[in-house]
Amino acid sequence: MKSEKVIPTQEGAPKRWYQDACGVALALELVGERWALLVIRELMLGARRFSELRADLPGLSANVLTQRLDGLERSGVVRRRRLPPPAAVQVYELTDWGREAEPIFQALARWALRSPDHDPSLPLSPVSAMLSLRMMLRTAREPVSMTLQFRFPTAVFSGRLSTSGLEIERSDVAAADVVFETDTGTFIGLVYGKRPLDAAEAAGRLRLEGDRALAQRFIDCFALPPKLPAAAD
Repeated sequence: MKSEKVIPTQEGAPKRWYQDACGVALALELVGERWALLVIRELMLGARRFSELRADLPGLSANVLTQRLDGLERSGVVRRRRLPPPAAVQVYELTDWGREAEPIFQALARWALRSPDHDPSLPLSPVSAMLSLRMMLRTAREPVSMTLQFRFPTAVFSGRLSTSGLEIERSDVAAADVVFETDTGTFIGLVYGKRPLDAAEAAGRLRLEGDRALAQRFIDCFALPPKLPAAAD
């Protein structure tokens, strides 16, 4: 018995349908194509140009990225718009409904990170690193509030940590309590691998500005979930 069939879309391209009223089946019809969820991830913190998406998803060809953006736009998840002068360039962004998917990403990632197959040494985009902070934030033993800036080679983000959570946006700020200037691999090693700040600085991989005690308290707010035992051979 076939579990799915292929029917033509209005544009003539094939689309798979599972013939199943379950919401999960419909979700897979909307965003289940390879790379679609990662394209959505890269748009979670704001609009991006096509070239920026290509740069942060290096394994994705321009042709497939075009197909995924077109499909997500048809589904109502993504929209395109042209920035006003002097930029006057086309960007892609999530719709309000598209942004509602962030809790789904968080739950799916927390579930998958428990797998012993997770390899934290693989590349991570700046957006993915920032989203991981919102996903893995745990309650501090004592209330802590601070403003932060994260400077990566290709992106800058600002953050505000408070008792209500962690807000992050793609922006530059004039001043912050703590500034991390580094690459994503080093940053993830600090936050989740608990690499000492001074070791990263001595290696020339980190430039830290601001309150060092607050920086360490910030790092202490995050931890990866426990791994499942490896499957027996």
